[in-house]
Amino acid sequence: MAKFVRPTIDTKFYIDFSWWQQKGQNLRAFLLSHANACPDCQRWAEDAQDKTFDWISPETGEVYEIDMLWHVIRTYCKDDPNFLDNRIPLTTAIFRVFILNNNTPISPAELHQQIPKKSADMILRTIGRRQIYKGIKPFVPSV
Repeated sequence: MAKFVRPTIDTKFYIDFSWWQQKGQNLRAFLLSHANACPDCQRWAEDAQDKTFDWISPETGEVYEIDMLWHVIRTYCKDDPNFLDNRIPLTTAIFRVFILNNNTPISPAELHQQIPKKSADMILRTIGRRQIYKGIKPFVPSV
């Protein structure tokens, strides 16, 4: 069993897509809930139905099969001011930032720059615990 290391506000996090598979969770259904937040995405979501593409992690070089809906959300929601609205739950905002940044590892301090109403410490308290929320976990580079 891996040793738990307490993350800091400078620890990078990412969405571990394998977590979704291991937990038997449906990433597509979760992405669809985010697409429904954006009128442009709603129009394209139907066309993205059951389509996938290969995504290569820029940090690790690992290849993941990603739902086309991920790409639609990244493309059409990035300019929608309501997509990261202050009224959405913090965990939703964090997940959406990872979508918009194409899952590039990012720290709570950096997340705070995109979610300014929430402090880096609050973001860390939300995602930096042992319990993994929606696959968001500390990024450990491959050796």
